[in-house]
Amino acid sequence: MNTSAGTRPRVLLTGPMDPAGERLIAEVAEIVRAPDAQPHTLRRLIADAAVLVVRSALPADLLDHAPRLLGIVRQGVGVDMIPIEAANARRLPVANVPGSNRHAVAEHAIGAIALLRRRTPAMDTLLRRDGWQASRALADTSAELHGATLGIVGVGEIGTRVAEIAHHGYGMRVLGHQRRLDALPAFVEGAPLDELLARSDAVVLACPLTDATRGLLDARRLALMPRHAVLVNVARGAVVDEVVLVEALRTRRIAGAALDVFSLQPLPADHPLLALDNVLLTPHAAGLTTQSMHRMSVGAAEEVRRLLAGQWPLNLVNREALDL
Repeated sequence: MNTSAGTRPRVLLTGPMDPAGERLIAEVAEIVRAPDAQPHTLRRLIADAAVLVVRSALPADLLDHAPRLLGIVRQGVGVDMIPIEAANARRLPVANVPGSNRHAVAEHAIGAIALLRRRTPAMDTLLRRDGWQASRALADTSAELHGATLGIVGVGEIGTRVAEIAHHGYGMRVLGHQRRLDALPAFVEGAPLDELLARSDAVVLACPLTDATRGLLDARRLALMPRHAVLVNVARGAVVDEVVLVEALRTRRIAGAALDVFSLQPLPADHPLLALDNVLLTPHAAGLTTQSMHRMSVGAAEEVRRLLAGQWPLNLVNREALDL
């Protein structure tokens, strides 16, 4: 995996990187920053790149235009935006930075639950529009986190941190669902998905997007949730049937939702979610803070340096495909 002697390899960045990460890469390579994430731009710039650092979805055919590529590094955690099968076919290692955004995403999820259960967004709107008394009246129907039941779908790095904050910080009862229910933390009660949905006052989706989780929350499963329950999605938009979710929120079938991810991103300006008053919307930013950006950037840069030095990445995600 060595570059030609006497040449300075190029590393293509598809998005911004913390200066600390850029400095680590600049010591060993030339940095090329993509001005945008349009497919034609990436196809042109990847032609002479040795390593690709990913922050946005890649065109499915991008690797067809990358004859010099040694590997791909995700500046973050989720790798669903990378054409993994195409990388496997070319024996290109793909790495990520696991755990780098766990605190940021977990804090976002818990904060969103608190805002929704205390009816804070609605209070803010009413206070500005209709005055003190109209806003204060909502407090009588708000709810505490303490003693409530939280269901977490996907108890990995992020889900575990959500569970820790909820249980140890707020005194919540925590249910967890994943493939191995026997591998959950001791303070998390394992539950089948349908049972978790039916018993939870709040549900956090923190699972990866796979064939098994695509459309996981469909009409039947959303109907299992109590009417007072709230849903937080920090996984991927496609984990939920978005059309069904919009209807459930519009008809108050569930009390509210906080959504950081969507089936189509960026969220279209005419999307029906934007017209609802019981949903908190953020632009796939739950994992982005000054601190998490530093961790993701430095971690990604370290993997870039390993690739350029002819080493396998520390956090290789396609090890089996490379027969390692």
